[in-house]
Amino acid sequence: MRRLTKKKALTLVKELDAFPKVPESYVEATASGGTVSLIAFTLMAVLAFLEFFVYTNTWMKYEYEVDKDYSSKLRINVDITVAMRCQYIGADVLDLAENMVASDGLKYEPAHFELPPEQRLWHMTLLHIQERLRVEHALQDVLFKGALRGAPPAVPRSEDSPSSFMACRIHGHLYVNKVAGNFHVTVGKSIPHPRGHAHLAALVSHDSYNFSHRIDHLSFGEVIPGIISPLDGTEKISPESNHMFQYFLTIVPTKLNTYKISADTHQYSVTERERVINHAAGSHGVSGIFMKYDISSLMVKVTEQHMPLWQFLVRLCGIVGGIFSTTGMLHGAIGFLVDVVCCRLQMGIYRDLKEAPLDEQPNGETLIPTENGVQSEETL
Repeated sequence: MRRLTKKKALTLVKELDAFPKVPESYVEATASGGTVSLIAFTLMAVLAFLEFFVYTNTWMKYEYEVDKDYSSKLRINVDITVAMRCQYIGADVLDLAENMVASDGLKYEPAHFELPPEQRLWHMTLLHIQERLRVEHALQDVLFKGALRGAPPAVPRSEDSPSSFMACRIHGHLYVNKVAGNFHVTVGKSIPHPRGHAHLAALVSHDSYNFSHRIDHLSFGEVIPGIISPLDGTEKISPESNHMFQYFLTIVPTKLNTYKISADTHQYSVTERERVINHAAGSHGVSGIFMKYDISSLMVKVTEQHMPLWQFLVRLCGIVGGIFSTTGMLHGAIGFLVDVVCCRLQMGIYRDLKEAPLDEQPNGETLIPTENGVQSEETL
């Protein structure tokens, strides 16, 4: 009974076979079939390689949500060189509530405004990258993927004596409230004031004013090497001593999650304006460099993603199966058309020979069409 049951089960399984095997005696290999198979295997290999390249590639996904973190501090990272001596200028931040932020994190370092050839070459390269970023926005994804955690490379210091320095490098960081504010560099050191703050500019001669500057780096949030901010590499030359440079920044909180780092940083967009201060001509203001920033209420989440393994396998199976089925149908259709054309040609030849007189037929023989062509009756 058990053997009968096993035989019935085996018979039932065989009847469910959706891939029946064709006996080898019914299979005929042809040169055309081999050519089509070779083309199909080549296409499969090429498309599978391209699909693997897509699988190993990654892309950045952008999501937007409301920024609910309003109580934390905002870090401002500054590295700017001004073409004035350090004792003549001061930098600080005044927020929207007229609160003066302590600038203890900033360092004033005497420097040369002109760059040496090696740094000038890097500066020109940075300007070229900035120009391409304004045109090709997709390059920002490349920068996000290449971002690394760690401190940025240090700027080499000059070995000249401090007395020969005619410029001042202001670098460091500040922590401010997450409200709109104004970071500025102007004449004189800042002092507290009941209505805000003031700068001691009376002791500085107007002839020594020169707010030509170079912004080597300006970012907000955590410093991420590899990320280039919009103002990095900006250089402005002041044609007049009394000159005002204004930068209007809109800061967007950003959470960056890649396969290398996970960091909370900020992106920003900027518009700029500059003008000469001439009170006689009605152009009023204070000479200096002013960066007025505002913080967006939306937050951007940037996440690096890639194709899942299961999706890669499904697409790979689709490529193999699709090419195999398509080439099989094309080969069968072409073979059918060739057979139809050959059959019609043979029938036409037979009809012409049959209608011809007997003396015009070869040796007076009667020709009969067969599968192997037209043959005489004696041959058959």
